[in-house]
Amino acid sequence: MSTLLEVSGVSVSFDGFKAINNLSFQIAETELRAVIGPNGAGKTTFMDIVTGKTRPNEGRVIWGEKSISLLRMSEAQIARAGIGRKFQKPTVFEDQTVRDNLLMALKKERGVLAVLLFRPSPADLARVDELAEEVGLACELDRLAGELSHGQKQWLEIGMLLAQEPRLLLVDEPAAGMTPEEREHTSALLVAAAKTRAVVVVEHDMEFVRRLDCKVTVLHEGAVLAEGSLDHVTANSDVIDVYLGR
Repeated sequence: MSTLLEVSGVSVSFDGFKAINNLSFQIAETELRAVIGPNGAGKTTFMDIVTGKTRPNEGRVIWGEKSISLLRMSEAQIARAGIGRKFQKPTVFEDQTVRDNLLMALKKERGVLAVLLFRPSPADLARVDELAEEVGLACELDRLAGELSHGQKQWLEIGMLLAQEPRLLLVDEPAAGMTPEEREHTSALLVAAAKTRAVVVVEHDMEFVRRLDCKVTVLHEGAVLAEGSLDHVTANSDVIDVYLGR
């Protein structure tokens, strides 16, 4: 399977503190990866670098078959290239329906006139129905997003990201604040999404990571400490020392 994203020898310093220290990371075109590590390990900074929010002091970030450098691109260009990011707190349009939220997120021409004149086609409406089904909100299409539970808002935001047809989805702590049932649904949703794209999940909840049943990358002090299955990394003595506590 070909590599979709390659981060190579990347370092970032903030006021002399190395948030990312010679980090290298690769993910394939259709792969699910969990990234874990203690607070301050560099997980958020890693996502900031991939999405163009933070520029590294050194290293390379290479994207796609044409080996394009993401470091030469703006945040908007990176998003258009197919990298979607979901932050921990869901950001949905609360006074709009679920259907309208998904329609607004569809991959379309984004000019002012195009947005003002937008009228959904039958294909657009069918795609929204499909997305709602995929994220488990098919029965909620006419509800205002503000009326949804916390977990449902998270699913709606994932649906909005999927509407943009990203090739890589970065998801930050999706299980936070969810009920056990919601966590189960969310893990299934992400596993399904990774069948057609790359998905990177930053998470603290080990039970949730176990449900994902995927390769795990452990970060510590801005570098990769261990990589492999969850059982493999949690048996690693270095990981036990820095993350799990003896």
